[in-house]
Amino acid sequence: MTKVAKGSVPVSSPASGVLGIDIGGSGIKGAPVNLSTGELLTERVRIPTPEGAKPGDVAAVVAQLAAQFPETGGGPIGVTFPGIVRGGLTLSAANVDKGWIGLDADALFTRAAGRPVTLLNDADAAGVAEARYGAGAGVKGVVMLLTFGTGIGSALMNGGVLVPNTELGHLEFGGREVEPWASGAAKDRENLTWKQWGKRVTEYLEYLERLFSPDLFIIGGGLSKKSDKWMEYLSVKTPIKPATLQNEAGIVGAALTASERAG
Repeated sequence: MTKVAKGSVPVSSPASGVLGIDIGGSGIKGAPVNLSTGELLTERVRIPTPEGAKPGDVAAVVAQLAAQFPETGGGPIGVTFPGIVRGGLTLSAANVDKGWIGLDADALFTRAAGRPVTLLNDADAAGVAEARYGAGAGVKGVVMLLTFGTGIGSALMNGGVLVPNTELGHLEFGGREVEPWASGAAKDRENLTWKQWGKRVTEYLEYLERLFSPDLFIIGGGLSKKSDKWMEYLSVKTPIKPATLQNEAGIVGAALTASERAG
């Protein structure tokens, strides 16, 4: 848990915060967030993702998590989703039940929780959080977050404004899709050394430099905790920073987005 400094006052209310929920492949995690600092106000509560991740079953877990934090009252809830989200609709379902495709998931979760829900892509949520509170804070130009884990997620921001659903892990490069070649899972599957993996990621980042000319790369996902092992092997013109919020980024970014959209 991120500790809250003594005497700090949450931006939203008396110790309430805004609830963020992060839907993952193995677990669904939630906690209220102090939006003045980006810190979690309590320990995260984690509930295993229901087998098959069907919409109704996942919605029931979201409702259960909302009930775990009555101190957040009837305020908005931010929820991440591992796929494309546009206008509250989930448009892809790579690692979850196909029933999500074309679903009005905003409405589903709002009914289940009895409170307004804002849904966004999980990498986008992490990017928003890092841009506001983490490694990208204060950077005025183009910031690109890339998450390396089972797959490769991406978030693109310009002046702190999100360009949603970039899905840059699915770019084709060198005659192949990048994700199965350069993800954290690819490193493990092929037993790559950090130097070998870093060479692949460097080639990928160089390609992204040519396409987007970013001012900063942020490397997140599960491998962000091991930056001491790979940072020396990434060599591109653009500055690179490891993500600082790590496993809390999705929760924080979801809560921030829900609060901003609620006005």
